[in-house]
Amino acid sequence: MNPARSLQTEVSTPEDFGVEFARAADGTAVARIGDLVFAMVPAGRGQYLLASAWHVSRPLTVLKRDDFYSHHGSVADEAAFRDRMIEQADHCRELGLLSRKSVRVTCSTPWGPSQGATVYADGMVSHMTAGHGGFQLSSARNAKVHPTLRAEGGWYEEDAAWAIVALTFPDLFTAYERKCADKTIRDRWPDAWEAIFGRSLARGESYEKDAQAFAREHVEDWIVISALRSERHPGMTEVIATVGGKRGDHVDERRFLVPSDEYAVGRFGFVIDEAKHAAYDGPPSFAGWRGRVA
Repeated sequence: MNPARSLQTEVSTPEDFGVEFARAADGTAVARIGDLVFAMVPAGRGQYLLASAWHVSRPLTVLKRDDFYSHHGSVADEAAFRDRMIEQADHCRELGLLSRKSVRVTCSTPWGPSQGATVYADGMVSHMTAGHGGFQLSSARNAKVHPTLRAEGGWYEEDAAWAIVALTFPDLFTAYERKCADKTIRDRWPDAWEAIFGRSLARGESYEKDAQAFAREHVEDWIVISALRSERHPGMTEVIATVGGKRGDHVDERRFLVPSDEYAVGRFGFVIDEAKHAAYDGPPSFAGWRGRVA
């Protein structure tokens, strides 16, 4: 999601954007920045989500989980929450210094009719539609986009391609937006990022590059594509795996039993260790599973 859209439309711009921290009525860590309130909402298994609400004037100490309705990804812990709030306050201050203007534009976009737009600068407009949105760049603006990332026609959707616009015109975005854009480019288009910045991305710096490395390293290994707690073997998880994690009607599928306390899906999948994970041909836990062999 484009952070320039997800938070910008909910931010007021008073002169001072201090951060007020407190505990909500249920003990949740909360904060107020201008007209926005944020909460570090428990999501189970020690995970937390960053949630927000707009125009909530009541004291932070009386707020509850139900007062927060927008979500902005995960947050690791309370220290990370406080850091994120300070970063958000800086983001709000910077937004107040930019010259973005909300306008109505009658035009068609690749995602449907425009229902609202924000002019970032001459030749750069962000459109919102009923279901999606993105940036429209003029021909002159689009010519400045790096060739490896340039979209013919100058349209850049809001989920990921917005980052291309921010990378190309950094002075029109906040520091937080630029950070998000850099991560998005590294994760989605690592080859382009390396060409632009002239260095190779190390392991851990790009999701896509790491995924490619994982696929190369485990091209001949059995990788889990589906898993269920075993009905017949307590403490075990029954999994279906394929070579390289491939999917399709003509792919060899095999079942294995993995101790449930060991089974944890990593970033790119769980790799079967045939030396300790037993192949399983007994009655399946998967409804309707008959096995498919190429």
